[in-house]
Amino acid sequence: MLAAAIASSDLTSSAHLLAALEQTGLVHDVKQWTIPADHLPEAGEGMPDVIFLDLNRDPEPFLQFAAHLRRGWPTLKLVACSNSVPPSPQLLLEAMRSGIQDFIPKPVDAASLNKLLHRIESDSQPIAAPSGNKLIVIMGAKGGVGTTTVAVNLGVQLCSHANKRTVLLDFARPLGNAHLLLDLNLRFGLRDSVENLDRLDSHFLAGLLTAHKTKLEILGGVTQPEEWQTISVNVLDRVVNVAKNSFDYVLADVGSQFSSEWSSIFRMARKVLIVTEANVPALWTLQRRLNALKGFGIDSDRTGVIINRWHKADDEVLRSIEKQIDQPLFASFPNDYRKASQAFNLGTPIPDNHNNLLNDRYRYVAAQLAGMSVFPPERKRPLANFFPFATKR
Repeated sequence: MLAAAIASSDLTSSAHLLAALEQTGLVHDVKQWTIPADHLPEAGEGMPDVIFLDLNRDPEPFLQFAAHLRRGWPTLKLVACSNSVPPSPQLLLEAMRSGIQDFIPKPVDAASLNKLLHRIESDSQPIAAPSGNKLIVIMGAKGGVGTTTVAVNLGVQLCSHANKRTVLLDFARPLGNAHLLLDLNLRFGLRDSVENLDRLDSHFLAGLLTAHKTKLEILGGVTQPEEWQTISVNVLDRVVNVAKNSFDYVLADVGSQFSSEWSSIFRMARKVLIVTEANVPALWTLQRRLNALKGFGIDSDRTGVIINRWHKADDEVLRSIEKQIDQPLFASFPNDYRKASQAFNLGTPIPDNHNNLLNDRYRYVAAQLAGMSVFPPERKRPLANFFPFATKR
């Protein structure tokens, strides 16, 4: 990812440019400077990879600022955003003398901005881990397998046990109900983010989120099925990109929906976790979901199968499933109807109390997702019976 900065004299224009940059998923740590500048950067000061100069009717202060930057940091990438593209010959000449290498039109076009940033990134040394490492997609092999329960409780454990800033994006169709599992009242949600893409940056997104006392934050899903008629799946990756700028982990609950429209979300993910149960309809669908993901270019090391509501009697079936899908199961959560039902009805996470195997399992899987060195909780039964976190054979 690239570090970027915006130099502008117009708060509205700067906000639109910031939103467009964050939605690309290619930048982080976007600095904002006001022109005319009260303080000019000094030699030795850390600088971003690319600076966008948000030109107005008087470009002279911006050109002076660009010339100062070029003297102190000769390799810095300077891009001018202008209402006049292509620029006039005089402006182009002055811009070149100031060290500006590129012009892009205002309002900034997402496709042009992505193309420019990809070109700059290919010419630069990566300075941060790939942004896709933050996204974990959780989907159900079919409806009713507990996908949202898994997403919510993994999110809670990533916050409370792994101490990671985590947001849960409720993309489930036809309705999102993740907030109900935590007894939260939503003021804003997914539709508000999509309808305000022109100003959706990390600050705007923060105002749309609802926080739980465990520190898990949720972007609520739709509350009326017809809302999906005005929401394009093709722009949801831009919401994800903005979320990745502010959080250590982004969980996306996509429910049991599955179509080629969602392929961009799946490709962005570090891991696609498919929740299923050990019954014929769920396992039949599971195999087809895995095959479809491979068709999207997502290989088996980026997918993981979670068996929910596991019983010891299911062990033989699960061993045969591992052979059929040619990969070990990622994890399993034991069937504890009393604790799970109580938590669901009260709008609370799975209780964290003594001798609670279900909570222990969520904690263990969350720790593994966060890269923590942990050991599965010791029980009297053999560990293999619980299919803890899967290991390569």
